[in-house]
Amino acid sequence: MARPSIPAPPRPIRLVDVLRQLPEAELSSLIARLKIKVDEAKRIDVPSQVARLLLQLPELRDPSILPGPTRELLYRIAEAGGVLSARGLPAAVEPLVARGVVYVRGRGGGVELLLPIAFLLHLKPWEGEDPRGVRAMLWQAHPDVASSIASHYLGRPATPPLALCLEPAWEVLSDPERLAREVEELAPLERKLLSAVEQVGGEVDTEELLDLEREPLRLRGAMGATPSRRGVGFALERRGFLVPVHPNRHVIPTEVAGIVGAQRHAERLAQRQQIRTFVLGDDHAPRRARFAEDPAPLALALGLAVREPGVEVKPGVGTPRSLLTKLASRFGKDPERVAFVAALSRAIGLWDPSAIGIASPPGALAVADLAHALFQAWRRGGAWDEARPDGEVLRAPPEARESSACGVVRELVLEALQELSDGRWVPWEAVAAYVRSDSRTPGVRRLVERWAQRSGVEPLLPEEIARRIGLGSLHLLGVVDIGDPDDEESIGPTLRITPRGRSYLRDGSDSRPPGEPSRFLDHQALRIGSAAQTGSIIALAPLVEIGAVGSSLDVLVTPQALARALSAGFEAEVLQTRLEVLAQLPDPIARSFAQASAVVGRAEFVATAGFIWVEDPEVRELLRTRRQTADLFVDPSPPAGLLVQAGVELERLARRCRSLGVELIVGGVPYRTRSVPPGKASGSGARRLESSGTLPALRAARVPSSARQAATRASSSTREAARAAEPPVSGRTGLIDDEPENKRGAGE
Repeated sequence: MARPSIPAPPRPIRLVDVLRQLPEAELSSLIARLKIKVDEAKRIDVPSQVARLLLQLPELRDPSILPGPTRELLYRIAEAGGVLSARGLPAAVEPLVARGVVYVRGRGGGVELLLPIAFLLHLKPWEGEDPRGVRAMLWQAHPDVASSIASHYLGRPATPPLALCLEPAWEVLSDPERLAREVEELAPLERKLLSAVEQVGGEVDTEELLDLEREPLRLRGAMGATPSRRGVGFALERRGFLVPVHPNRHVIPTEVAGIVGAQRHAERLAQRQQIRTFVLGDDHAPRRARFAEDPAPLALALGLAVREPGVEVKPGVGTPRSLLTKLASRFGKDPERVAFVAALSRAIGLWDPSAIGIASPPGALAVADLAHALFQAWRRGGAWDEARPDGEVLRAPPEARESSACGVVRELVLEALQELSDGRWVPWEAVAAYVRSDSRTPGVRRLVERWAQRSGVEPLLPEEIARRIGLGSLHLLGVVDIGDPDDEESIGPTLRITPRGRSYLRDGSDSRPPGEPSRFLDHQALRIGSAAQTGSIIALAPLVEIGAVGSSLDVLVTPQALARALSAGFEAEVLQTRLEVLAQLPDPIARSFAQASAVVGRAEFVATAGFIWVEDPEVRELLRTRRQTADLFVDPSPPAGLLVQAGVELERLARRCRSLGVELIVGGVPYRTRSVPPGKASGSGARRLESSGTLPALRAARVPSSARQAATRASSSTREAARAAEPPVSGRTGLIDDEPENKRGAGE
């Protein structure tokens, strides 16, 4: 029966071809925006010159300088092979489009975000990427190695920049069909050497490579033996099938190893037939079993929890153990399970602020597809490594984050489950025997031991790594159910692959029926359905409290949570819209939003420097209306006091009030103004005194002491005494209310 034809995914485009397809106005705008100098006298055309200058952008050499959402979107486009389909245009793509890194084209009812091949090869590896993938291997390759690979596929000597010359090589190495044809066209000696290296784990050192290709010549340098540039190993190296890694290792990329290993798949079937016969010959169903749960609800709960106030996770550093323990206790989950899901959630960008957007992944993913995204991140191996004592890769120092060879063990365990546990229970010992009987296991053991020496950790046997994978990681991902062993039997634990796991390994889709909507269980609890988008759920972080986390996620919309969201500055209409996207609101919540949106009154904010209590209405009116103090207070002020204008200093306020005979009490004691030498008083009063310059004017302006004493008593004669003490205008507007006491004495 023929398989149904699956449409091929869109292929990435070369950078120069993208620039040549741009309209003339858009290309000119890009040149002007980036201030690119184009030389018309050069032999290459304008798009070729622009392409060479675009590769010098600092954002490509160090993506960490980009905003967080923009950086995560760039990684998602690269993980999609350079072409990412989206329903709409994400807001985070604007800086990338403005810098000429990403280009947009319409496709059906949505858009496609294009990352040219040269930019794809120019990016440094990131968390969650396969460290042994073709892209990562080409990025870290020595310039001489990259130049030889580019020259082989280009058909001519490669010239800088190498990223442009490596584009033809990427088109071949990233296409499974073209790569399979290249492997088939290898010479017999080359194919034999490639198969021998893949058989021992896909990695050898230089001495082992020379032994495998039976090269008698040994050129030795400071780092040990050096392979000949004319041998069989170099023929594989220039094709990108065997990439040298500093200082003296040679690694087969993951894509090449998958095709080379497929050629020996039929040879391993005879060895495993006996194991399969044992599994099928008896019923191994356990009495008790632990059924796998969907990791998506826990991943969503963690994505909501890390957005709460007071929670901080630094990028590029492992998640704090204290936070993982706290979240495990809060959700009632095992700390190891929380740490595992947290590492994968960070790898797919679920903890990044950009996850709130629904135009691009991970925000565009439905809840039904979130678990598959976590499975793919685990399978790539850049976030979790079972060969480490602590599986999270970010917990290791940056210089010790080299990946181990456990990726080969992952594939062995998955192959065993596909063949042995298709809907039936299989003893773990059968899966372990499957791993031990594989011809690659001895090579994997040797690679793990060498990696452990370089990383400074205790080496594990491939069987122990396989046990961690089968009974740990796959169970936490919801791929296998685990049967507990019976006391009277020694068969050990059993496994059974779940329908979800079979669908992941078969076509990469979830077996659950799609379209389960979100719904309110009562007037507070909202159960998240599988049809909801991840970004819509993450957007509820300021509004909801996390409820039950099990086979599904329940969030609570309580009045306290609504009050906190409103006090944090969120509009009630915005919060209501976010909820209505998921489910119809029940009447109590709708009424709460209506009450929160209603305006019962308005209050005006006035910036003030303070408030003075004045119980006597006569004195209060005196301060409010006199020219000396009227500009110091807010009008109108509340009863029983006066609001002081913003920016008025306490010294200035006390001097002005004292000029009218009102003493200012601060801290229960009268406030004493500072003594200022004559001629150096600050403020407007000092400047006005200097402008007058006459002693008679100073005497005429001085307030009599009798009037000052009368002002301190709250009597009916206060206003008349103050009016009598008011300085004459005499044709000028200058005031002398800021005059210090010592200057008055000197004037007398």
